[in-house]
Amino acid sequence: MAKDYQQDFGSIITSKTSFIDEIINLARKSSIFYLLFGLACCGIELMQTGGPRADIDRFGSVPRATPRQSDLMIVAGTLTYKMAERCRLLYEQMAEPKYVISMGSCASCGGLFQYAYSVCKGVDKLIPVDIYVPGCPPRPEALTEGLMRVQDKIVRERWFTARQRIGQAEPSLGVDYKVLA
Repeated sequence: MAKDYQQDFGSIITSKTSFIDEIINLARKSSIFYLLFGLACCGIELMQTGGPRADIDRFGSVPRATPRQSDLMIVAGTLTYKMAERCRLLYEQMAEPKYVISMGSCASCGGLFQYAYSVCKGVDKLIPVDIYVPGCPPRPEALTEGLMRVQDKIVRERWFTARQRIGQAEPSLGVDYKVLA
């Protein structure tokens, strides 16, 4: 059941996932719990995506109100500096592995309000973002596409071999960012 992924940049790079990786990734892909973090008008579209028309429950995605039970954070809407501290805190409370979708132009780059003194110029200044969903506000179909891209990313991960490296030293920049609440 091993898959070969090829990347064509002049040379062929192949990677194989083990059978255990594929079983674990299938289970993880089909049970994504997302954190509700709707900040502005994109939050309405986030609610619509969970409704009967777009219905992301068919992908196994379940909304959670607590970060400790969530795999995915969907940041939807204008992020102000006052809310940025809470966003970072919620991200740090999520268990590994964690993924982030930036939904809408306000969450991605500040959007219409980017010149305001209180608006953060993108959620990627605070936390690492995996998928950007463009639009103002993006349609539920666009968010569904973003969720499917997160599922593709989960399927490609090598879960079993990564767990064998636990406890080994990782290179870091030596900077520890702390959020004071």
